Amino acid sequence: MKSDYFQQLTHSLQQQGTGTPQLIVDMARFQHNLDYVAAHLPARLQPRLVVKSLACLEILQHASQSLNTQRFMLFHLPHLYEVMQHFPQADVLFGKPMPIRAVDAFYQQVMASAENIQLHLQWLVDQPARLQQYLHLAQQRQLFLNINLEIDIGLHRGGAQDHAGFMQMLELIQQHPQHLKLSGLMGYDAHVVKLPNVFHAQAKAYQHSQQQYRNYKQLIQHHFPKLWQDDLCFNGGGSLTFMQHCQHSECNDLAFGSMLLKPSDFDLKILSDLQSALWIATPVLKVLAAVQVPGLDRLQSYLPQSNQAVFVYGGYWMADYVYPESSHPHALYGRSSNQELIQVPKQHRIQIDDYVFLRPQQSEAVLPQFEAVYAYQHGQFTPWATFRE
Repeated sequence: MKSDYFQQLTHSLQQQGTGTPQLIVDMARFQHNLDYVAAHLPARLQPRLVVKSLACLEILQHASQSLNTQRFMLFHLPHLYEVMQHFPQADVLFGKPMPIRAVDAFYQQVMASAENIQLHLQWLVDQPARLQQYLHLAQQRQLFLNINLEIDIGLHRGGAQDHAGFMQMLELIQQHPQHLKLSGLMGYDAHVVKLPNVFHAQAKAYQHSQQQYRNYKQLIQHHFPKLWQDDLCFNGGGSLTFMQHCQHSECNDLAFGSMLLKPSDFDLKILSDLQSALWIATPVLKVLAAVQVPGLDRLQSYLPQSNQAVFVYGGYWMADYVYPESSHPHALYGRSSNQELIQVPKQHRIQIDDYVFLRPQQSEAVLPQFEAVYAYQHGQFTPWATFRE
């Protein structure tokens, strides 16, 4: 990033900022990423926005409009109420199995409010025992549940791992059509890009994951043809394998979110055309000429003096310091979430009330820590509430 960019942000914050740490989404960069996705996503793949990674109503609305989708993936039950309220016609797929007590509590609240659920809700189920729980709840409360089955295609994080367990779940669904319906499959493949890429290991792992996905689809077609429908949701992906799915995929439904804001965990060669759009800006509270480590006063003159000691408002976020360039915490002084000390090279003329910028490593970890994210566009900031629960 060029220093001019952060200097302009600093100027805007000094004119309009809160004087406290602020989470910022650069709308021009966010829109660039949305346009990139829209240009590369083939028509055979329906986009599904991951709510935990974009946990702000306005961010979700902007992405939904840009990509013409109301498909969402949820990982946290309280987020469902936000989606129900603002996207009543949405198609919601849970990205992890919800404990039966949480599912029961949700339906109790819905029944108590006499609320009519219009959205298409798919509950993710990973094993026969959980499906039995969901069936019992559906029978007890006279519910009809759409069931999406989680399959293990190489990540080894649960889900159906063998044909016997998978077919056992299909059999149970087929036996209870008044309460259960197969809505599709979900297979996540984040492991692919985390493998050491020697001897084309990543490409081979992706091909293997897709072959496994194909095998599960064929089991439905061959052994449970009554459950097979043309509109079954075959979900996969994640931001890390977005481009692989665009080239070839057994899926028809692709989930992603983080890549639209591109925190540093998504600095992959295959996503290099996307731009970082999310920053933490925090004010400078104090500037000392050099770092002074408590207990080492007598050694002070022997320690490196090339950095200023800058104390910022807050700190210790899941984020990396990016401006001023080469700024970083001090290994001996330690980290702080109150007033973090960072070392800033002396060539940077930094003073109190300037701003230091960090780039989050994950959007889902950082967004809930801030009451609002500030949309930055044309030199102006607009606060948008985040989903904090």
